Amino acid sequence: MTSRVILISPAITAALREARFDDGCPLDASGLRQAKAAAGTLPAAERVWVSPTVRCRETAVALGLDAVEAPELTALDAGRWRGATLTEVSEREPEALARWLSDPGAAPHGGESVAALCDRVADWLETVAQTQGRTLAVVEPEAVRAAVVRALGAPDSAFWRADVPPLTAIELSGRSGRWNVRLGQPVGAPL
Repeated sequence: MTSRVILISPAITAALREARFDDGCPLDASGLRQAKAAAGTLPAAERVWVSPTVRCRETAVALGLDAVEAPELTALDAGRWRGATLTEVSEREPEALARWLSDPGAAPHGGESVAALCDRVADWLETVAQTQGRTLAVVEPEAVRAAVVRALGAPDSAFWRADVPPLTAIELSGRSGRWNVRLGQPVGAPL
């Protein structure tokens, strides 16, 4: 049995433009326009999921997807850093930020560690692997990173080495717990 999972990153928001930890801001006009322009270009899927975050839900709606929320695909909990820019955190807590970026098990912000996020997304992937056919999911960029890290069997420390541009699709296909990864197709391009 082969499973196919297409993970779609959300369209652009002010938080993404400003390198700010997500604070629930909506898509900006440009992101909304791009997502609407890509509506109808995605392949049919037996299951369609969405992260419960504002930007993922708005992206799914703009793409014309009737998606079910999947709490396990929510954004990494950035704790007290939520809403702050990377520069602000770097100025206020340089040692904590350095530890978070270098140690996947660290959560100095009081939220969730990268390792915990990778575990959460890997659990979801294992569940999806038990299903036949295609699954589409609009998820946070960090959930895409976590899925790629775990699909490739890479260490969690590789998490920060994957860039996930807005409104791109990453396809995972596999069986028996072994995944192949097809990276970075712009949404709207043939999948």
